Amino acid sequence: MAAKAKTRGLQAKGAGRPRMKISRGVNAGSLIKCADNSGAKVLRVIQVIGYKGRHRRVPAASVGDAVIVSVRRGTPDMRKKIFHAVIIRQRKPYRRPEGNWIQFEDNAAVIITPEGEMRGSEIRGPVAREAAERWSRIASAASIII
Repeated sequence: MAAKAKTRGLQAKGAGRPRMKISRGVNAGSLIKCADNSGAKVLRVIQVIGYKGRHRRVPAASVGDAVIVSVRRGTPDMRKKIFHAVIIRQRKPYRRPEGNWIQFEDNAAVIITPEGEMRGSEIRGPVAREAAERWSRIASAASIII
């Protein structure tokens, strides 16, 4: 009986369906491509938002995770600034529940505001379905969802 009450409490908080495990393919310190038209070209991952790790383990992110990034290459007003971003593609293969493996040709992210709105207005290249399901603003701006 207690277990049933616990699951109802989780559903009320919005955590009803557990997230599937995706192989973490982007470590902190990685240089990734910026796939939107915000003015940034290359991003460095600083931290993974919500990451709970082990002592001395490098934080890592997967598709759909929010990260904190610094702009390494881009327009002068964006360089050396810190932003939030969402990983939309990763090179490391990961398995979907239906059994197929997904792998992209690059690691890419889009810059968002802390509230979850996109800074750019368009996304270049495909977006992983896992990222589109978690971030509705990214799904609406994506041209291709794989």
